[in-house]
Amino acid sequence: MNQDFSERITGLTQSDIRAMTQKCNEYHGINLGQGLCQLPTPPEIIAAAQKALEDNSKCIYSPAEGILSLRQAIAGKLKEKNNIIADPQSEILITIGATGGFASSLMALFNPGDKILLFEPFYGYHYNTAKLAGLDVLAVPMNGNEEYTEALLRDFVSQVQGVVVCTPGNPGGKMWTQKEIDILAKLSKEFSFKVITDEMYEFFRYGQAHISPASHPDLKSKTITLMGLSKTFSITGWRLGYVVAPTKYLEKIRIANDLFYVCAPTPLQYGVEAGFQIDDSYYSELQKDFHKRRDQICSALEEGGMPPIKPNGAYYVLADISRFSFASSLDFAMALLQKVGVAGVPGRAFFLSTEGEKYIRFNFAVSQEELDEACERLRRTKEVFNG
Repeated sequence: MNQDFSERITGLTQSDIRAMTQKCNEYHGINLGQGLCQLPTPPEIIAAAQKALEDNSKCIYSPAEGILSLRQAIAGKLKEKNNIIADPQSEILITIGATGGFASSLMALFNPGDKILLFEPFYGYHYNTAKLAGLDVLAVPMNGNEEYTEALLRDFVSQVQGVVVCTPGNPGGKMWTQKEIDILAKLSKEFSFKVITDEMYEFFRYGQAHISPASHPDLKSKTITLMGLSKTFSITGWRLGYVVAPTKYLEKIRIANDLFYVCAPTPLQYGVEAGFQIDDSYYSELQKDFHKRRDQICSALEEGGMPPIKPNGAYYVLADISRFSFASSLDFAMALLQKVGVAGVPGRAFFLSTEGEKYIRFNFAVSQEELDEACERLRRTKEVFNG
């Protein structure tokens, strides 16, 4: 055993998401790999953050759980848009992104050796963070965006202490239906597992309603809900998210979050608070814009010989690259970057099974100019590789 490093870090490497961004910079390609979300931030949010930065009293540590006024604004949003009633004093915690909330939740609520369930394709950070926390990870095999059956879920949830539901899903864009959530609620009563939801992309959806699992009466008492502000307001670098959970869970998550992160950046908390005053037309325009983007990139991928799994939500798309003769999804991703000039993320980053080698993930939250050019290049993929 190597005594220089922790056993927890063994087998973990830098994510393919970040690695492809670095390679894209080297080759000066168009980055459709990492979900940077390079779109304009609402000016109200920027103005509020700038004002807070000029006020020294708003540049000090906030309470570990975040500023109260922001938590109150979040409670109002949860009630109106998610059908979740949460006490801003004891059931809401501001975190360093949803990833910070996820890490704190795992450390506070699970023991090394516990089993946690993900659904392929899963967000790679969920897998790696769980492994770093000493958990064993199981994965439900990919079924496209079809509904999960009770028989399939029962077989897996009977083995685990926790289930991670990502809806809308990254990278596949799957959105959980009411039927699936009802099944999950039924099984949670039988097997007593906790549910952690990642709902970062709740406002990016294309015709299907977003349903928060914690809105189900039989799941509210055992669900830890992770939400974020980075994608909705195009402020990924601000690293702001929040956790919503029953008091008995949140008080433990808050301790872990305090030890790891102390608090989220105080002036930026005041900035995003202004976002909760934005008119609903902002969200409807967001969905309309991204619906067009989704259809645009899916059309380009189809023409380029990479049939997409059309997402129902989020702003990523998995494309099938199995027609091309490459040994791995990483080999294909590098060839695509070098010869076509577009960066995607190898599908292997989102699967435990070898099924991931058939896919590459693209992000379409870039400027319209970049998306237009990327789509033109992607349409030529079949021609470039097949000569």
